[in-house]
Amino acid sequence: MPELPTGTITFLFTDIEGSTTLWEHHPEEARVTLARHDELVEQVVARHNGVVVRPRGEGDSRFAVFSQAQNAVTAAVALQQALHSEPWPALSSKFKVPGSKPDDLEPGTLNFELKVRMALHTGEADLRAGDYYGSDVNRCARLRSVAHGGQTIISQATYSLVRDQPPQGVELRDLGEHRLKDLVRPEHIFQLAGPGLPTTFPPLKSLDIRPNNLPVQRTPLVGREKELEAAQRRLMQSDVALLTFTGPGGTGKTRLAVQVAANLIDYFQDGVYFVNLASTTDVDMVIIEIAEALDVREAANPDWPKSKNPLLESVKEHLRDKQMLLLLDNFEQVVEAAPILAELLSCAARLKILVTSRTLLNLRDEHDFPVPPLTLPNLKRLPSLNDLIGCDAVRLFVDRAVSIKPDFQLTNENAPSIAQICARLDGLPLAIELAAARVNILPPAAMLKRLSSRLKLLTGGARDLPTRQQTLRGAIEWSYSLLDEPEQQLFRRLAVFAGGRTLEAIEEICAFGGLQIDVLDGVESLVNKSLLKREEDMAGGETRLVMLETIHEFSRERLAESGEADEVSRRHACFFVDVVEKMEPALQGDEQGDALRRLEDEYANILVALRWAIEHEPTLGLRLAGSLSLFWEIRGYLSEARHLLADLLSRPETREHSSERAKTLNVAGNLADVQNDYEAARTYYSESLAIYRELGDKSGAARPLNGLGLVAWNEGDLASAQSFLEESLAIKRGLGDENAISISLNNLGLLSHTQGDYANARAYLEESLAIDRKLNDQDAIATSLGNLGAVELDTGNYQEAQRLVLESVELFHRVGDKHGVADSLENLVGVTARLGRPMEAAVLGGAAEALRDEIATPLSPAESARYETHLAVARAQLDGDAWQSAWAEGRGMGLEQVVAYALESVGSRL
Repeated sequence: MPELPTGTITFLFTDIEGSTTLWEHHPEEARVTLARHDELVEQVVARHNGVVVRPRGEGDSRFAVFSQAQNAVTAAVALQQALHSEPWPALSSKFKVPGSKPDDLEPGTLNFELKVRMALHTGEADLRAGDYYGSDVNRCARLRSVAHGGQTIISQATYSLVRDQPPQGVELRDLGEHRLKDLVRPEHIFQLAGPGLPTTFPPLKSLDIRPNNLPVQRTPLVGREKELEAAQRRLMQSDVALLTFTGPGGTGKTRLAVQVAANLIDYFQDGVYFVNLASTTDVDMVIIEIAEALDVREAANPDWPKSKNPLLESVKEHLRDKQMLLLLDNFEQVVEAAPILAELLSCAARLKILVTSRTLLNLRDEHDFPVPPLTLPNLKRLPSLNDLIGCDAVRLFVDRAVSIKPDFQLTNENAPSIAQICARLDGLPLAIELAAARVNILPPAAMLKRLSSRLKLLTGGARDLPTRQQTLRGAIEWSYSLLDEPEQQLFRRLAVFAGGRTLEAIEEICAFGGLQIDVLDGVESLVNKSLLKREEDMAGGETRLVMLETIHEFSRERLAESGEADEVSRRHACFFVDVVEKMEPALQGDEQGDALRRLEDEYANILVALRWAIEHEPTLGLRLAGSLSLFWEIRGYLSEARHLLADLLSRPETREHSSERAKTLNVAGNLADVQNDYEAARTYYSESLAIYRELGDKSGAARPLNGLGLVAWNEGDLASAQSFLEESLAIKRGLGDENAISISLNNLGLLSHTQGDYANARAYLEESLAIDRKLNDQDAIATSLGNLGAVELDTGNYQEAQRLVLESVELFHRVGDKHGVADSLENLVGVTARLGRPMEAAVLGGAAEALRDEIATPLSPAESARYETHLAVARAQLDGDAWQSAWAEGRGMGLEQVVAYALESVGSRL
């Protein structure tokens, strides 16, 4: 393929008229005909120094580019001439015999000519990954959509480059200004007429052919392709007469609705009319605004009842037989006028109404279309620049930044900051546009640092926007002002949550102190008014209510001003202490998976509760933290948890020798041990053991004894390790605590393995596994399986080792234990190395390393020495470059991908 040009170039878009019908009724002829069409396009474009951009071909359309406008125009005329003179095949058909019955058709042939509409436009090229992007490309596509088959039209930009020296025999006919469906500005359009080509066509299919008053937009719509298609499809359904675009302020409801109306204008022969209610707060003004948009005057009719509104009756009479679309914008502040819309629809069968509103209208025939924020990039694994610019939120930021600072570009350096900015702004178009407007004074990295207070930063919108849209705060404050006082009170109290809230939690935490609204009714109202959003809670099948962070920040400000923050925060902390304490026993046994998911769902709330407790009621914090050990270990939230625990345990209020302090000290020891901080772990365990013994709590004492045994083992003091672990096991056996017994057996199995006592190691681990299976503790089963697999590996039973370790990978992944997955992947490295599959070993090793980096859990010294022997065996079988390449491939895999690789690729070798 020839090199694609850059800079200022001329775009040529083509499209075959009636190709869908051709494919439906004459598929074989269509295949041959369209193949010949493609061949002609390729030949003519190449002959005139152009390039066909293959990735942009959509169906039967084609896209070509030229460095010179003269070449593009000449090519377009030559292509039309070639198509016009081509001897297209006759198509088999049926025709009606004159005088026969309507259904009598006879076979015959149909003379067929392929008619292609074409458009040319000249502008700046934005070339990425072999394709072109940007407003000029979009404008050429819009230009093509207004032409007819066999017609070629060009924009003012292209005309200005060829008007003084048009190609020989080519005439440029002025078709005047037309409004395209991109709505940005009118386009002066010219038609190319060449020798032997038809010159007479119907009027262009621009916005001007249907009555409308759609507003010109300052900028083109960025992204929203899926929403456009879905909304257009919904609105054109026969059972949908009223469609309401809902969403909080700043989601771009108006811009999307106007574009939908423009795209559908051809379907409404009596026009599309925009009614701007942004400055209307008087319900009685709604029918007046509609009448003004339709240019309807009040008329008297003696048949109308005197109680009727004459203007409303005049509008109804005007609409009665019309096929029309009404777009009513910003209906939220006049929602009491909704019955008027029902009246209009009841008398006009072909009328459709599209509404934008921050709240539903609650009409019987209303269909809700929630407008979501723009799509966001995956911050954990950012795509390449070419893919990142395809993300709607990033695309909007860059597009608007370029309009402010023309030399602005998305680069490898600023891409992470821009992606995070878009995510922190919830993908809200208004917020992103306001942020991008600051690029002249704040580069993205500096902007990101200031986003801790979004509402202060995001000001300074265009003065010609409504006041409430000039700042993000204004947009949210407007929605807040439309709430009644009880709704405002509930909205403020909801600020205490983080990440989401269940209805149960809202009722327990927010319904106090004379709240003058039923919680269920209040929540439903806030959802309908786009200040809350429903999400399904996958753990319990319960609906969760979430707030966009931009709205949440405003809510927190209102709560801080209300004087209720302390009471709401205490109720919140107490509620989640109760949740965590009830979930703790379920973390071991049949309900482990559901318990982990429930805690994961509520983790943001748990952190808020713990941080508040540390500052205000540290003893409450001890109860909360003391019940989270297993969750923190399985989910890998180690560094964050250790920081919080250090702060909590240092508070004077937590120094008393209580069982709560002893339990939390043991948790702190567990987390320090996992991160190889053995000095800290020993200190925590020792104090915990001393307090438990002081309190006479044998069950409690068994926990730090187990921990001290692990510390001694990792530090190479195997005799002390044996002593601590056996003492812990003896206490647990005496108490009959099977979960705890299994843990000690597992650790004694590890110790025996380290000492080369494989028989005892198997005995301990198999007894542990039996208990785990009896209790159906999936994470514990995975741990015992993995450790048994390690024993089989070191005794040369490689196939059995592979089977056991693969089962452990699957179970660890199922419960979300990243640390366990990393352990098992490292055992698989040893298995594949011994089985002569070094490439697999390298991929698995790279993935395990990346996973450990993510959760900050290094290998222990004992584990590290053993793992290095596995790596050495694998490295010896592969050259350095191949090893590094496979290792990098593994590091680039996500958790889902590497687990799938292990189970499918490695597992298939069993």
